[in-house]
Amino acid sequence: QVQLVESGGGLVQAGGSLRLSCAASGGTFSLYVMGWFRQAPGKEREFVASISSSGGIISYATSVKGRFTISRDNAKNTVYLQMNGLKPEDTAAYYCARRGRAGSYEYWGQGTQVTVSS
Repeated sequence: QVQLVESGGGLVQAGGSLRLSCAASGGTFSLYVMGWFRQAPGKEREFVASISSSGGIISYATSVKGRFTISRDNAKNTVYLQMNGLKPEDTAAYYCARRGRAGSYEYWGQGTQVTVSS
């Protein structure tokens, strides 16, 4: 059974940094695209970033490009999201997810809260 566990969230001032981690278990981590999403109160969940199985193809939402960096360590079954230059509008619950072969994200973590104060 696939499990995804996020960590690293917290409270940070605007302009600060956080590094989120997502540890995966079950399945073969290195075969799958991994993604980060976020959901702010009262808003729809939105895509943040994704990384291909080998790490060679990376995508970012326009709102985070240049500030956030997604990476993965297949030896550790972990995907990361380095967030720099945080803004109050980045405040949300952040979720990692594993994309299935059909192209949809099938497995989700429980989320970790990021709060950016102004």
